[in-house]
Amino acid sequence: MALRKIVLATDQIYHIYNRGVEKRPIFLNKRDYNRFIQLINYYRFANCPVKFSQFKTLSRDSKNDLLDKLESQSDKLIEILVFCLMPNHIHFLCKQLKDNGISKFMNKLSSGYSHYFNTLNQRVGPLFQGNFKAVRIETDEQLIHTSRYIHLNPVSSYLIDFNSLESYDYSSYPEYVGMKTGFCNTGQILSYFKSAQEYKEFVSNQVDYARELENIKHLILED
Repeated sequence: MALRKIVLATDQIYHIYNRGVEKRPIFLNKRDYNRFIQLINYYRFANCPVKFSQFKTLSRDSKNDLLDKLESQSDKLIEILVFCLMPNHIHFLCKQLKDNGISKFMNKLSSGYSHYFNTLNQRVGPLFQGNFKAVRIETDEQLIHTSRYIHLNPVSSYLIDFNSLESYDYSSYPEYVGMKTGFCNTGQILSYFKSAQEYKEFVSNQVDYARELENIKHLILED
């Protein structure tokens, strides 16, 4: 396994991303997306009392009670600021809260989801393309622009149009514009804006550029 080029340091924020092996889809339907989001919400905690497979068998009330208890009493491995799931790749903007927290979270997440996906689809072998990639966020400007880049992924890839982004359930963007609540810490990024509406305008004013950049990337990069 290749060594990681950068150190994942506690209390630092990183853009984390990975994709399906050979660029293959890793989400085939709503059930897949929702399973992955449930795994994110569960494995961001450091001391999960039961395996996720056991957690899934609990009643809805018991699940909510357990998650509420973890939220109030348990340490977290990471703090998720932004996420976006695409048909064949994933993005996170997250802060590491414990040593090796990001690696532990990503290992549990990818292992748990790969087992689910392979079992359901009667396949074997890796689902993700090697180690996840990580870029450290070094400035406030980089932080807010990376959040915009991640949130615009479904639009820049022509999966949906911008007007549908608020209802794209597989991203933290609906949390940022007040359409739903979730597990992301939206406060850090929104603190740079006067309102959620101003953040929405910040995201929307780069739609055309993001699509142009996506088209150019396909022409000049082997990504």
